[in-house]
Amino acid sequence: MTDVSVPPTTAIRIDHYSAVHMAAQAAGQLAERCGLSGALPHQAAVVASELGSNLAKHATDGALYLQELPAGGGMEVLAADRGPGMPELEQCLADGYSTTGTLGAGLGAVSRIATHFSIRSGSADGTLACARLCAPERRPACGDGVGAVCLPAEGEQESGDGCTVVDTEDFRTAIVVDGLGHGPAAAEAAQTALRAFRRVPEAPLPDVLTTVHRALRRTRGAAVGLLRLHEEHGEYCGVGNIRVLVLGPDGVHHRLTGRPGIAGLQLPAASRVSDLPLGPDGIAVLHTDGINHRWSQAPPLFTLRLPPPLLAASLAHGHRITRDDATVLAATSRQRMP
Repeated sequence: MTDVSVPPTTAIRIDHYSAVHMAAQAAGQLAERCGLSGALPHQAAVVASELGSNLAKHATDGALYLQELPAGGGMEVLAADRGPGMPELEQCLADGYSTTGTLGAGLGAVSRIATHFSIRSGSADGTLACARLCAPERRPACGDGVGAVCLPAEGEQESGDGCTVVDTEDFRTAIVVDGLGHGPAAAEAAQTALRAFRRVPEAPLPDVLTTVHRALRRTRGAAVGLLRLHEEHGEYCGVGNIRVLVLGPDGVHHRLTGRPGIAGLQLPAASRVSDLPLGPDGIAVLHTDGINHRWSQAPPLFTLRLPPPLLAASLAHGHRITRDDATVLAATSRQRMP
């Protein structure tokens, strides 16, 4: 069983060149905190520098998101912007092609350094990139079919949201939590919920929700969404305003929210489990109300066809409500992991 929390994400807006240097320093420090040794911290700085330099030179409203991997064992640098896109994407990835004069050699250097690298670009949708660096023993699971971003409200140091993913042999289970309000008290509620979840991740989802509810009784309470993914279907059980959707390459197939109530204060008498057909290509998305729900009304095909890490980055970058904590988690079933 793999049990890893998704820590808060560091967001660095790339609106001037000094931010590129700051991002490179932060990436190197994060690599060290993740236990990456040898040349990996320096390589993490190179990755952040190259992705950040591209944003500073060529993009509108660009930002880097730095965080530990959702599955542990490494870190990732996510880059997102609002255009104008990269029409010559293959050329930009070629060896020796550089649009910057920084530490490496452009996107080609990033793709060579990263354990796992994915990038998508559209003229109307901007560019999204994910570069993951893993410890050698964790490299086979580096592209693990999970993407998540967890951002505190603007002006806050702690996030009152949180999420965790647990993989077992037969299924993948995820929780997304939104502590009431924001700030330290909301963060305490979220972390209490995550600790309770880790004790019973393989139990039936209504039992997991009851365990989390009891643990939250001495906190301000939280909205809780629980998702279990099997090979081609999922199950959802929740309370409060956590939203869950299933995306396919042609549209949004399912939308659900939790039942009314607050875990820790008032739980429905009977917790209900809803079935979520995934099919062979479905991606499940959970998010708190810090992500504007209107994104799902008519998402472009570009968004629908993003892999989980880029999908999470796209929703957090393009649809975040800055006055609130914001968390989005996107995942495929464990059986579809590379």
